[in-house]
Amino acid sequence: MFKTLLHKTFGLRDGEILIAILMQLYIFIIITVLLIVKPTVNALFLSKLGADNLPYGYLLVAIVAVITSYFYNKAIRKFSLLKITIFSLVFFSLGFLALSAIMEFSILNDWLLYVYYLGVSLFAVIATSQFWILANMVFNAREAKRLFGFIGAGAITGGIFGGYLTSVVVSASSNRVVILIAAILILCCIPLIQKIWKLRILKMNVYVRNQRKQTDSIKESSSLTLISQSKHLTYLALIIGISVIVAKLVDFQFSDFANNAISDPDDLAAFFGFWFSSFNVIALCLQLFLTNRILSKLGVSSTLLILPLAIALGCLLFLTFPELWVLIIIKGIDGSFKQSLNKAAIELSIMPIPLHIKNQAKSFIDVAVDSIATGIAGFMLIFLIRRLDLDSAYITVIILLFVLVWMILIYRLREAYYNSFRANIQRTLSENASFEEKNKNETPLSTARRVLSSGNEEDILLLLDRLSTYKVKSLKYSIISLLDHPSLKVKGAAIKQFYKYDKGTALNKVEDLVSIKDDDLVYAALDYIFNHSTINEQKFFQKYLDHNNDYIANAALLCLAKEASNNKKIAVLYNLSDRIKQRIDFLNSPEGFTRREAVASLLITIAYSSMSEYYSFIHVHLNNKDQYIVKRAIKAAGITSSEQFIHPLINNLNNKPLRKKTVKALRKFGPKIIDTILALDKRQDLMDATKEYVPRIIQSFKSQKAILVLFKLLRSKDIIIRLEASKSLIRLKHKESKLFFNKRVLKKTIVRESAYYKRTLDAIASLQNAIETDMIVASDADKSTEVLIARQSLIDLLDEQLEMSLKCLFNILGLVYDETDIAMSYSGIQSDIKEARVNALEFLDNLLQSQMKTSVFPLIEHYVLEDQSNESLSVKVNVMPEKACLMMLEKNRGKRIKLEILNLIKQLDDPSYLPMVHSLKHHDNKDVKFFAHTTYEGLSKLKNVKTK
Repeated sequence: MFKTLLHKTFGLRDGEILIAILMQLYIFIIITVLLIVKPTVNALFLSKLGADNLPYGYLLVAIVAVITSYFYNKAIRKFSLLKITIFSLVFFSLGFLALSAIMEFSILNDWLLYVYYLGVSLFAVIATSQFWILANMVFNAREAKRLFGFIGAGAITGGIFGGYLTSVVVSASSNRVVILIAAILILCCIPLIQKIWKLRILKMNVYVRNQRKQTDSIKESSSLTLISQSKHLTYLALIIGISVIVAKLVDFQFSDFANNAISDPDDLAAFFGFWFSSFNVIALCLQLFLTNRILSKLGVSSTLLILPLAIALGCLLFLTFPELWVLIIIKGIDGSFKQSLNKAAIELSIMPIPLHIKNQAKSFIDVAVDSIATGIAGFMLIFLIRRLDLDSAYITVIILLFVLVWMILIYRLREAYYNSFRANIQRTLSENASFEEKNKNETPLSTARRVLSSGNEEDILLLLDRLSTYKVKSLKYSIISLLDHPSLKVKGAAIKQFYKYDKGTALNKVEDLVSIKDDDLVYAALDYIFNHSTINEQKFFQKYLDHNNDYIANAALLCLAKEASNNKKIAVLYNLSDRIKQRIDFLNSPEGFTRREAVASLLITIAYSSMSEYYSFIHVHLNNKDQYIVKRAIKAAGITSSEQFIHPLINNLNNKPLRKKTVKALRKFGPKIIDTILALDKRQDLMDATKEYVPRIIQSFKSQKAILVLFKLLRSKDIIIRLEASKSLIRLKHKESKLFFNKRVLKKTIVRESAYYKRTLDAIASLQNAIETDMIVASDADKSTEVLIARQSLIDLLDEQLEMSLKCLFNILGLVYDETDIAMSYSGIQSDIKEARVNALEFLDNLLQSQMKTSVFPLIEHYVLEDQSNESLSVKVNVMPEKACLMMLEKNRGKRIKLEILNLIKQLDDPSYLPMVHSLKHHDNKDVKFFAHTTYEGLSKLKNVKTK
């Protein structure tokens, strides 16, 4: 009951309650002590030295704090936080014990008052700074966002309790007693920090050692250097400094107006006491019930804007109505928001900074920057107000100027905050990347010449392929020299390059290659001679078409077919149809098969001829046992662009050795293939090995219509299709910047995919629950085993689809947000390093907006934290009855899941599933339909037996 209340109200989860309460108690004691000693010492200071000396006290605090921070940071680099904190607590406790003794013997003089005024100020910044550094070590970014509100409530409660305790004790005895209580309370923090250290920090001993090594590596760097080298820390330090200055100016203005309005000292004290207590109560309510929710909804940087915006609005109101009640509002905003919303956001904003830098820099910011800002405020009050004799109302204008700078800095901090998370994720990810050594002195042209003259076959072919769209005159003779290369493939590729140069380039050398016995090379040579020389058409075909060398004759026939595709008269003139028929008849005869290359050449010839009466020859050889011939048949089918080849080619995608050629052939069909693909997807007729490559075919059209079709595929019931469609969209976004991607549609798709992911989680949990229940009540061991295997098979498939759905979600997010950020986040959550996963999660939490955050983020958080039972409450999984689960899956899933469902129903032998199976008997997919018929017959027989 208590745990449930803590979880629902404050977001505490199992395993976090003890550590959160210990941390809350720690800060409660620190602030209680502060609210005991600060009013007491301030009262002594004011009664003996007067309020006129307060600004000088501010300046003195600033000077001493800078000196103290120098030695404190030296200690931080040499000793652990635990030792330094315990030493500090003992030191301040002894100091307050000494003050109690001094007051007992009435030996308190002016210089001792300054010493203790400084001591209380240092205690305020050092003790609280140590606590928040510890909190940053104990909790990661995700835990901190949920728990800092609850823990910070301890500080506010301590402020309320300390004030009341001081009033009660002082009224009953004296100031020295209350100081003695404070000294004893400080020592109570020591066992608390030791327990916290043991519970959390020592468990991360490897992490701490690594941080210590990193600390040693920067031990020569000063805090100021570390802050100046980081935009994030610089903006944070400036924001904190300005917020302190604004707070001091607001406090002075509030005190001045109150003093002028209320002359009686007792009434003034009662006024201050009432409102300060009220501000703390408001802050406590904010901290307990709103801080976590606002941080989760708005994020860190937007939450930081609340305080300055509210103060700015209050100041504008004061300029219109310069009354005390307006200053009460401004002081209330500063006093309540600063200790709740703003404090939690400030502590979270430093989370992405590496711990070894954070410990040193944060101490400096909390101690030195805070104190220096206090000194600046004192300086301004002394010289701008008193020396210039300005009315305190003018402070409002100064406050507004500072608030404007404050908000600009928060805006700058936002991007620095994101960059720190990016750097932190990249730092913690273990990436093994290898890079090729490149000769910086070698120009691209000299590299090309070197490859053409001395490179291997693969490098030369790759370079020639890249040069195919360019005309590089300076490489002309290097390419001509490739005709002497030993590789026939290189010779053929070189000939294709000559079309970019003058007509007849290297014609004599090309003619010599016609006599080489290689079909591809001979065709490349003849095609070049026919299309890029002065030889006339009649002379060419008379010379080569009836050549006694079948390599030459076949290549010439292919040239004729290619030419005839644009010139029907030439086909008639040289009897192309008869020649093709003769070649088919000859190759189909028992004695006719001479070479596979001859068959391959004829396949391409038929394709270019566009004579559909011979397409059956291509159909036959799509199933040839020789893969060389099959590849040429696939190429021929693509050249024809005839719809009769679409289905055979798509089915061929499951053959890995033929896949590349098949995809290339299907691309040649153009947009008319889209309707066929959509119809196949609707009927769930695509094979698993085929699905991966179908979106790539659509992607190859590189048009706005291709985008629309891929969007349709994102609505497919099959997760493989959706995943591959998302990948194709990302590739198009990279290569085709002019294409439009409708983000509104993509956001709806993300919501839909999130719902799919959530239903998968529910289904897995429901099936696992069915397995556990069945183990308890099972009577037939053999039947139970069969059902268990069927259920587990379905769960395994759902787990596989869960991973694909997550990847699909991130791909679509990459189309809506910056793809680099999303890809880095995905790498982070997939990492084995916990810090990388948590940082990636927090980065996404700040990156995603409104509906996206509501739909997607809880699922990603569940994925990251699902192996930690104490944090498994990030998503409420709905456990359904098994029948309801299977019905839900049957409606929303593709062929594979339906087959697994039918298999499970078959093993369950439960006739109540007959209506569901009956609906699947009419499914478009033949496999589902067949298995549904079989299962239905089995269940029907079982039902009849039970009825009898």
